[in-house]
Amino acid sequence: MKQGTVIRVSGPLVVATGLAGTRMYEMVRVGELRLFGEVIEIRGDEYSIQVYEETEGVGPGHPVFPTGDPLSVELGPGLIAAIYDGVQRPLDVLSARHGDYIVRGAEEPALDRAKKWHFVPKVEVGAEVAAGDVLGVVQESAVVEHRIMVPPDIGGKVAEIREVEATVEEVVARIETADGVKEITMLQRWPVRQGRPVARKLAPDTPLVTGQRVLDTFFPITKGGTACVPGPFGSGKTVVQHQLAKWADAQIIVYVGCGERGNEMTDVLLEFPELEDPNTGEPLMDRTVLVANTSNMPVAAREASVFTGITMAEYFRDMGYDVALMADSTSRWAEAMREMSGRLEEMPGEEGYPAYLASRIAAFYERSGRVRCLCSEERLGSLSVIGAVSPPGGDISDAVAQSTLRVVKVFWGLDADLAYSRHFPAINWLTSYSLYLDTVDSYCSDNIDENWSKVRGEAMAILQRESELQELVRLVGMDTLAPDDRLLMHVARMIREDFLHQNAFDNIDTYTSLPKQHKMLALIIDYYRKAQQAMEAGAPLGEITAIAALEGIGRAKMVPEDEIGKLDELHKQIEDELDALVKAEV
Repeated sequence: MKQGTVIRVSGPLVVATGLAGTRMYEMVRVGELRLFGEVIEIRGDEYSIQVYEETEGVGPGHPVFPTGDPLSVELGPGLIAAIYDGVQRPLDVLSARHGDYIVRGAEEPALDRAKKWHFVPKVEVGAEVAAGDVLGVVQESAVVEHRIMVPPDIGGKVAEIREVEATVEEVVARIETADGVKEITMLQRWPVRQGRPVARKLAPDTPLVTGQRVLDTFFPITKGGTACVPGPFGSGKTVVQHQLAKWADAQIIVYVGCGERGNEMTDVLLEFPELEDPNTGEPLMDRTVLVANTSNMPVAAREASVFTGITMAEYFRDMGYDVALMADSTSRWAEAMREMSGRLEEMPGEEGYPAYLASRIAAFYERSGRVRCLCSEERLGSLSVIGAVSPPGGDISDAVAQSTLRVVKVFWGLDADLAYSRHFPAINWLTSYSLYLDTVDSYCSDNIDENWSKVRGEAMAILQRESELQELVRLVGMDTLAPDDRLLMHVARMIREDFLHQNAFDNIDTYTSLPKQHKMLALIIDYYRKAQQAMEAGAPLGEITAIAALEGIGRAKMVPEDEIGKLDELHKQIEDELDALVKAEV
């Protein structure tokens, strides 16, 4: 291809000429250091290139080398436990070779070319295979079986396949196709801006259990669903994302730190290898891929980082895994788009963001879903996407937050007042919502308890009524309320403190299973119902709100999962103590 020439430079934006034949979103190398760049606009013979590295020293007259390929990621064994930057350069390898800071122009393959993997065939010579079929497997980590699949554009008869120790570039199989024999390695490449194909998208029908009570019970997300976590600085977005990455019952986690502070990504890198996966007992990193594009890295690479992450997530989804992707934060991704759009002198949209902001955000979230994978067998996978949004001052009328809310189905609204009062997760139960409630209620009523939705509905009604009474209490005081309303306020406080509040640093309270969540909330609702009956029978409110069983309800969150049967005993204790109060009055 023809070599181009730089004619002007504006920060990460480089304009070049002489690149005839180069297409949109094609990768190029800029300058003598051959910096990573991507063509993002073509006007006549002028090609605008966003460079993913610092452009200091690049000026007019410097060469530009087209590659002929779009920005793509490498997919194959070695992804699990890897730590990449926004364009899939392995940070641990770069650190070992160049030091703690990325050297401009540094290039290392995403997957180790020297490491050999034990490939075990799953089909025999002569078998007919279609795109997406599993040819063989590699045990990538203690918990992840990496399935080597037929590339999406190939199908035919297996001419050769064998069990072998091989690198990702060595041929492990040959397939006879209509276009001749194709050699198959364990390495695939895929353009990040193009979603991987699936046979069919399916309706989500199973909750993605996170172990966080406010989420699973009140505002659940399904496997294959989408959610956003907007909130102001310090309200706990990153804490919520970390909790989801640690405890969500997805088989693969892809965590994308997009423009995050370096210390927050450091916490992830230090914590995850030490954390034990609750499902397998192995380190959490054994099923995690990290993409780290910190705030001191070049701004142009932020946009690439989210697409890099979701392409790797789709690859594991195609193997039939349930995958969860955490993007923290999409606001900084949008800010990068705004900066590049300004340098391109495009007509600005709302708040200076480019006019295509909403469509770019939608293109990202729409790659989620529960799917029937592309293959000749019935293989299902799911990709759930959870994005943090950081609107200025916590104002969710911000363009990024509103564009996100148009496409996601779960809104976990973080509240700074809750966070400052040390209530975590600081998710506001009055402003948040989930459009998966009916689906999850049906699942939990069938698999957990038939009263699941009824108990949850009563609890939410109590919290909403408490909100209505709060204004009156602030004006005239609690003592002016009717006894029924004072009881409701007492029970609402129990729901907030004994159920919704959760300690991420406590080994027991950090995760709560669905059965335990239901038992904890059912205890509070059962107490409320029986307390109302006791009041009607003449028992004094002061004694009703001081029975000994309330201590047991308050400590229910500290009951280990294998001992939750003990919670059932509290129902009898509540009934006995309230009955005793009624008899004493009689």
